Amino acid sequence: MTVVSAHKDVEAGTMTFVAEFDASVERVWEVWQDPRRLERWWGPPTWPATFERHDFVVGGQSRYSMTGPAGEKARGWWTVTAIEAPHRLAFDDGCAGDDGEPLDTMRASHTVVTIEATGTGARMTAVSMFDSAEQLEQVVERGAEEGMRLAMGQIDEVLA
Repeated sequence: MTVVSAHKDVEAGTMTFVAEFDASVERVWEVWQDPRRLERWWGPPTWPATFERHDFVVGGQSRYSMTGPAGEKARGWWTVTAIEAPHRLAFDDGCAGDDGEPLDTMRASHTVVTIEATGTGARMTAVSMFDSAEQLEQVVERGAEEGMRLAMGQIDEVLA
């Protein structure tokens, strides 16, 4: 499995995942930049993602859905806030309604992804920041911590 650590810090309101890959920084960057590669890993295996929109520029909007085992849909959105290719990406992330548009931007989380070279490949660190410990706990209760661990565990296959 590619995830080497996952840490939830309730007091700081953060959830951090670190993963390592036998691939270059540029190849790992592509799993974020290319929507077809992104949808091969963004949802956990039983909730695959489909990106209807992925404007990978600062200020760009993404709209996606994840489809569960019984056909149910969970929709989400991103607004890209920073891109420093191929090393850093930041975006706001939240839940969306059936139309794919944000439900409540005040409850969005903010994620910063960094990708750095290691002696054997690349290390990706994703830190999600929440407005409060309560918001973090709600996301964890919905399965986001385990879901992200499983989702990131699929990146090796995308890079192969």
